[in-house]
Amino acid sequence: MTDAAMQSTVDISAIRQVLAQHGRLTVDVLTLDEDFDLYGAGLTSLATVGIMLALEDRFEVEFPESMLSRGTFRSVSSIAEAVANLTN
Repeated sequence: MTDAAMQSTVDISAIRQVLAQHGRLTVDVLTLDEDFDLYGAGLTSLATVGIMLALEDRFEVEFPESMLSRGTFRSVSSIAEAVANLTN
């Protein structure tokens, strides 16, 4: 399955809601392109922990240590890819 196909199985709007609630971003995440750099929008390491925990609750997954990197949480699309990998 391609990355795009895996992402389509993940609820992008749910990811955006989690980011809006826990990301403490300086921009409206609902209007961002899926590949926009969230760290450029003010995402911090501390906020990333809250996002990760909220995503684990929302999607009933657990992020392994190997996925706890800046790259995983860089954008909406990278988060969707990570969640898709964990749910498939």
